[in-house]
Amino acid sequence: MMSDSSPRIRMRVAGLLTGIAALTATAACGAGNAASGSAADGRTEVTAALYPLEWLAGQVGGPDVSVTALTEPGVEPHDLELTPAQVAGMERTSLVVYIRGVQPAVDEAVGQHAADRNFDAADVVKVLALPAEEEHGEEGHGEEGHGEEGHTHSASDVSYDPHLWLDPSRFASVATALGGRLAVADPAHAAGYRERAAETAAALTALDGELAEGLAKCSSRSLVTGHEAFGYLADRYKLTQVGISVDPDSEPSPARLAEVVEIAKREKVTTIFTETLVSPKVAEVLAQEVGAKTAVLDPIESRPEQGDYMSAMRQNLTTLRAALGCS
Repeated sequence: MMSDSSPRIRMRVAGLLTGIAALTATAACGAGNAASGSAADGRTEVTAALYPLEWLAGQVGGPDVSVTALTEPGVEPHDLELTPAQVAGMERTSLVVYIRGVQPAVDEAVGQHAADRNFDAADVVKVLALPAEEEHGEEGHGEEGHGEEGHTHSASDVSYDPHLWLDPSRFASVATALGGRLAVADPAHAAGYRERAAETAAALTALDGELAEGLAKCSSRSLVTGHEAFGYLADRYKLTQVGISVDPDSEPSPARLAEVVEIAKREKVTTIFTETLVSPKVAEVLAQEVGAKTAVLDPIESRPEQGDYMSAMRQNLTTLRAALGCS
């Protein structure tokens, strides 16, 4: 019996060893992809902190990248807490695309795990001061970009408004710089990144023209919003933002509410803007006080339920034109 069964046993052991060798080779290949920042299909891995940057990375990266979003649709990005898997993913991604100051958890993880593999969009445009810190001017980030360099920051030293994607002209500059940064991270596809970056920047420049034309002649230029997320939009198109609160998590003081009511009545404001992902209750109460209606203005911090960044910006234009009496 032993002589008959031994060949079968040897065949089974050989098969088992072959299987183990195959699994080991597969695992080694996977480990190599992780270390090199490449997805299983060979594309360059890019991690985007929030939706506008996810959209931009997809446009510029095209078929050469695999984009992972840290913020799920419908999640308020400022409150994001990263999972252990998301933090671990930063160890192997080729590039983390983020805006310092929007998400403290992301800022911390980038500093610890991707200090030399990050692209901070605020480094490549002229930024605006936070509404409550106008006296500090435009410090922290200059007009010239530093997107080609890794860096670490803490969220506590942020003194600027991070919602820069709401100005398509600035976002076009970010697209161009991101194309250059991806070309450095993945030289084999550099030409494609630069070409798509130029195309994306051109589309954003055209969108900027649509907004400028659509908001050029309006009976009102006062933008009363639930929180002050629209500073870049207001700055670019010569509107005056009046925010009920500075950030979505803070309750406005009675003095601030009284001040906004006074401004809204004096400026004959007909619409108080609420926004997606933030409770509209305070804005609705204020609207009743001044005899105005409410309308949703999307800060595009999360993926729209329909369409994309471009269609959401065009919907904002439609909403603004109706609310501000634009011709």
